[in-house]
Amino acid sequence: MDILKIATDWAKTEVFSTRFFIIFAILFLIASVGFWQLGKTEIAKAYIIPTLVAGALLLTIGLGLFYTNKTRIKQFEKAYNNNAITFVEAELERAESTLKEYKNVVFTAIPIIIATCALLIIFLKTPIWRASMITTIAMLVVILLIDGTAHGRIDAYNKQLIAVKNQLKN
Repeated sequence: MDILKIATDWAKTEVFSTRFFIIFAILFLIASVGFWQLGKTEIAKAYIIPTLVAGALLLTIGLGLFYTNKTRIKQFEKAYNNNAITFVEAELERAESTLKEYKNVVFTAIPIIIATCALLIIFLKTPIWRASMITTIAMLVVILLIDGTAHGRIDAYNKQLIAVKNQLKN
């Protein structure tokens, strides 16, 4: 099992996946411009700032993850060639830490925030607050969609790392 190839392939799929954050960011930014230029009602005008903020946040996430994973690809070969066992252990630790973060943030906190925003829509009557809650829900759903698939990939990667670690011990 070539762990360097597995690690590199995983990082390349993460780079591809982060492009979806950027695509959705652009869509939110286009929506913001659309609401600004075409919005005639009070609720349509209320979406300008929330969609702009959501687009900026998604763009920041996407570009940050893109850069991080792109540089990680270059570092994998160097780290692996220095010491394969240390590389596997470091990657295993990072993968397990990331899986815990997904459990706590993506699959616990985000659904709670979505439910809270949905409840607030019922009680908040001003257009800016409703637009903000709806935009927040939309942005968090995008994050859930993208990170849900990323979770599956890093879980599979983690299992491969465990298999390689066991193989190296024997």
